[in-house]
Amino acid sequence: MKNLRHEFVEYIPNELEEGVIYISIKFATASHKCCCGCGREVVTPFSPTDWRLIFDGETISLDPSIGNWSFPCQSHYWIRHDQVKWAPKWTRDEIESGRSHDKLAKEKQLGRSESKGNFWRNLKKWHSRH
Repeated sequence: MKNLRHEFVEYIPNELEEGVIYISIKFATASHKCCCGCGREVVTPFSPTDWRLIFDGETISLDPSIGNWSFPCQSHYWIRHDQVKWAPKWTRDEIESGRSHDKLAKEKQLGRSESKGNFWRNLKKWHSRH
């Protein structure tokens, strides 16, 4: 599969059509069937530590690449301008390193979110006392 068709939806459908990437802005996620043809559902949530959606008015791209390491196919590809660009297969060490990197990024982001929340909570407490 080389080309995908993107479709903006409010809710991701129960049955995904082959070759279509469904994008829900409301739920900050995209879903599609694995591009290798195995038929498994791939879910890519949008967040500072997951995927970013780029919409140029005509096509979509996702960043970073999609590595389906928990699938038997272990497919690895980029979605760029509605096209699938195959990436090299990763070794077990590369997969584990990537997972560790992702975990650290999520922990760092969570710490930032908590500290932002603490700032606003402390500010509200201060205002209530003054």
